[in-house]
Amino acid sequence: MDMRKLVGTNFARLRRERGLTQEQVEAKSGFSQQYLSGLERGQRNPTVVTVFELAQALDVSHLELLAPLAEPGRRVRKSRP
Repeated sequence: MDMRKLVGTNFARLRRERGLTQEQVEAKSGFSQQYLSGLERGQRNPTVVTVFELAQALDVSHLELLAPLAEPGRRVRKSRP
């Protein structure tokens, strides 16, 4: 999957799981609602700094925005320590 779509899909899922609107995330992060909408559609290419700032606005680890999506019928394995 394209990294832009991956980050956008994870961002949208995490935002909804927390019951936040794009407008609420805009107020917390300083990124416009239009930017967030484009991000969720995979049309934005966020920088590393942007990923960190968006993760902070959602109160999640930046790694959650970068985590691969499980394909239907497949499980994502965690690496061993």
